[in-house]
Amino acid sequence: MPTLLAPDLQTFATNLLAAAGATEADAQRVAESLIDANLRGYESHGVMRIPYYVEQLNKGEVRPGVELTIVDESPSKVVADGNWGFGQVQAKRLTALLIDKAQACGVAVGTMKQASHVGRLGEYGEMCTAVGLVAILMVNTHGVARRVAPPGGTAPRLGTNPLAIAVPYGDEPLVLDFSTSIIAEGKVRVKKIAGEACPPGWLLDSDGQPTTDPNVLYGTPPGTILPMGGSQTYKGFGLAMMIDIFAGALSGGRCAREAPLNPNGNCLFMLVIDPEHFGGAHHFAEEVSQLTEFVKSTPRVLGCDEILLPGDPERRIMAKNSIDGITLDAENWNVLARLAEALGVPAPG
Repeated sequence: MPTLLAPDLQTFATNLLAAAGATEADAQRVAESLIDANLRGYESHGVMRIPYYVEQLNKGEVRPGVELTIVDESPSKVVADGNWGFGQVQAKRLTALLIDKAQACGVAVGTMKQASHVGRLGEYGEMCTAVGLVAILMVNTHGVARRVAPPGGTAPRLGTNPLAIAVPYGDEPLVLDFSTSIIAEGKVRVKKIAGEACPPGWLLDSDGQPTTDPNVLYGTPPGTILPMGGSQTYKGFGLAMMIDIFAGALSGGRCAREAPLNPNGNCLFMLVIDPEHFGGAHHFAEEVSQLTEFVKSTPRVLGCDEILLPGDPERRIMAKNSIDGITLDAENWNVLARLAEALGVPAPG
């Protein structure tokens, strides 16, 4: 299993995307986002996505170098069209616009349709917490990539529809970022490429029976990923359905349907809030600090060394990976190496 330092892997990712037809600016931005995900342990949103992005470029389903179109705007609102540009590029542009509006008005709401995969949602929440703002984000799959069946069903009806909530807290913001399914689809794809079984409890086959074979998710008929919620999966599925509406219907994009009407991508809903315009930034910070310390002081069960807060596990993984490097499994690396050879891009190491 190769291990690469983040700067080397980011240069490699940039070169791959640029060789495949992305503009230099797009390639740098997308690579930055992918490596940030890998550093934090989100392999599902890291460089394993590059072959798929290249495939989308080749099909014309991602358009390099396009601008973010503002369809409608007010002092506290942005309705945007990503024009099927790279999602990481367009989502960062939208977030920057909403930060300015939230600082001026106290609150800003934004939507975006027709963007390719926007990557790790928490990244945009962290942009907001860096300037003292709170953010809530959600995306659907723009009416494509159905992976999750409703409880009791055997056919997929919704995407994994993630949700992120980010709150400023000193140098270590609280960042909750998760799929409404038991696991992100990308984690199943990593297992598939690696030739490894999934852990029990992730997947059902097309008959609704438990399986550990990642290939069944992409079969005909397809299997499904379980909704989050354990014995109460209706909660995860219900949340996913509401996210599909907030992201797809409100944005002017698409909700899940039998026959997709567009390429695979994301619709996005984002709410940004400036605490200064509500209870006050100082009061907000004091209450978040008090709550955080109260939670961390919880008496612990035997074997638990520390109470972790949202964002703590990712920060610790990032600290380790920033020093030790990012490790990729052999098969996912081989896919990247073969792509590099096809594109004439030197592989690091």
